[in-house]
Amino acid sequence: MRPQSVLSLLIAGLVIGLGVWLASPAAAERFFYLTGEENRVAQLRALWNLALDQTRPPLQLAPDADIQHLPDNPLGVNTFLEQEVEEAKRERSLQMIRDAGFAWIRQPFTWSDIEIHGKGDFEDRRNQPYRSAWDKYDNIVALAERYGLRIIARLGAPPAWAHAGYADLGEFGPPARFEDFADFVEVVARRYKGRVTHWQIWNEPNIFPEWGNQRANPEDYARLLCLAHARLKRVDANNVVIAAALAPTIAQDGGGYPGGGFDDLIFLQRMYQAGAGRCFDVAAAQGYGLFSGPYDRRLNPLQTNVARHVLMRDIMVRNGDAHKPIWLSEVNWNAVPNDPSIADLTRFGRVTPEQQARYVPMLFERARAEWPWVGVMSVWFFKRPGDAEKNQSWYYFRMLEPDFTPTPLWEAMKAYARSRRP
Repeated sequence: MRPQSVLSLLIAGLVIGLGVWLASPAAAERFFYLTGEENRVAQLRALWNLALDQTRPPLQLAPDADIQHLPDNPLGVNTFLEQEVEEAKRERSLQMIRDAGFAWIRQPFTWSDIEIHGKGDFEDRRNQPYRSAWDKYDNIVALAERYGLRIIARLGAPPAWAHAGYADLGEFGPPARFEDFADFVEVVARRYKGRVTHWQIWNEPNIFPEWGNQRANPEDYARLLCLAHARLKRVDANNVVIAAALAPTIAQDGGGYPGGGFDDLIFLQRMYQAGAGRCFDVAAAQGYGLFSGPYDRRLNPLQTNVARHVLMRDIMVRNGDAHKPIWLSEVNWNAVPNDPSIADLTRFGRVTPEQQARYVPMLFERARAEWPWVGVMSVWFFKRPGDAEKNQSWYYFRMLEPDFTPTPLWEAMKAYARSRRP
């Protein structure tokens, strides 16, 4: 069929859809489940985008593939337990997470907080009395075991000594010697062998500042990942290696900073070209809703939304990885108040707490119904230890306040978890 004919059919379909939409208030709700938009004008624009999507080549998603590493309970949550000074608060957190029906925590095992002062030095001398830097991480692992929770150990954030003699890359930049990171990975994996089995290597290396004050580099990240993979498998062949969650972005400049990024789809393809396919068991993406709802079905490489990981799945299948799942490392919508004193007020989109509480369970349910390749989905995030960041928009992704006061999202996820139980 000629392009002009296809366009004519699209326009005709859009006109018919518009007529139905205007004639029936109930149609707006139906279109929400098609577009992820609640506003009628936004729905109309999204319908046009969906029509244009049909003119693109079909995606290769292999929905019937034998996909590995798909847990029975995919409910996860991001925690910052290493920042809780009081052991009782760590325990209360994990007990609440278990009782709410979650099965996984995505927890940082922060390199700069463990091997603090020098290579092979695992004593924390930042405050008196000196103590083992392992103490709180040992406690986190023991508590997770007590409450039957699985850990996704997020590894990254080099200590200052690992940057010595290298350009100032900032807090999150990679180490001068990638082998130093690989050594750390092996040490932590040996310490928790058989107790922690899921390891995520870095976070969002395709954007600033997660790869430091430099251009994002998929080839360098692939090399770092492969070094870590080799060490983890040497410690225990059953260790599951999770690639870094790639941040959704359409930036094309290869980085630049501050605020720069490298298109996640291009980054992933270049990782494959650099040989990274043999170095991870699970791919990872971020599942932020940003500026539309959980049922946004638009699949445009030049647009970011909650379904963007579907485009990643297409790349994986084309590179022979149909058997690998995608885990969504951070999922949520931002319930930031309309307060101009809050920095980056609309950077992550903005919804009401009530919308947030509706949307997140809807996303879990959509994944169960439509995305057979999606495994663990971890809500971003449980709570912060204090409220010093209330002037930052990202603070309002939280499920609980620092004093454990629940948000509507927490109550909604508890109800959703109960509904999933047999």
